[in-house]
Amino acid sequence: MTGRRHRRGHRISRQARHNSLPFPELLRQILRDNPPLKKRVLSLPARLLTIWQSLQGVQILVNTIGPAGHDFKTKIAAALPQTNIQVYFPSEFGVDHYGHDFAHLEWNEKKKHLANAQRIVSHMSVKICRVFCGLFLEGSIGPWFGLDTQNGQYTSVGSSRTPVSFTSLGDVGRTVASLATLPAEKILDVVHAGGDSRSIAEIAGIMESAGAGRINIDCLPYEEYKKKATAGPSGRPAACLWFLMGDRGIAHTPAFLWSDNELVNPGQRLWNWKTVWDLAKETNGQPVKDVVWPRHK
Repeated sequence: MTGRRHRRGHRISRQARHNSLPFPELLRQILRDNPPLKKRVLSLPARLLTIWQSLQGVQILVNTIGPAGHDFKTKIAAALPQTNIQVYFPSEFGVDHYGHDFAHLEWNEKKKHLANAQRIVSHMSVKICRVFCGLFLEGSIGPWFGLDTQNGQYTSVGSSRTPVSFTSLGDVGRTVASLATLPAEKILDVVHAGGDSRSIAEIAGIMESAGAGRINIDCLPYEEYKKKATAGPSGRPAACLWFLMGDRGIAHTPAFLWSDNELVNPGQRLWNWKTVWDLAKETNGQPVKDVVWPRHK
């Protein structure tokens, strides 16, 4: 795993590939033996010459490098032919931006990296799997997406009854770990997962029930807001994510973008997805309570 946990990713992949336990028992063992780690600094050397050396013996590579590391991602892709990588998970894990009708600097870089990696491994038997999990549950029900619970005001762009998919960070990791236990030929090119899919109106009701107090809901005109948000280049996706929440662009359900939850966690027999209600109970209906944020106007 490249990014903050590459050594752990190596350990998980080896544990998955060199274990004869049945699939469910194996994944439970992986999740038990590899609890979440505290943040730590990437220790991969910076030069391409040593990148491929660091990847020797690795069969599954999970790229968790953020938006500041696009040049390093290019070096990783260039090193793939000198490795025995069988499955590569590029740095996605959020929303599926490949069907958008607008450009965005960060997502454009991700598209460029995918095209480059596909070209480099075109003569190799390397499976590239993009995993999309929607919005991260722990940090997304906040005023930056119009969900100002502390001030009792939710604002949607477009419909407040469109489902939005949220996945906890832990469940994102479990999703990738589950996929890593599958034979490469059974891993899909694109996986959509979602721990819970709720509309803004539903989220308001859940938070009220958990102790938030009365939450009012209003809506901004979709086309007007989208036109303004996409008028110029931007490296921050928050404004775009806000209107995507209202146009079904983050709905990982069978009726919209599809859901592969049953592939990665059939019948929730491997783990229970963390839900919006779980978050509400943990926070007494006040997620991101301590974050200071200016009111949306």
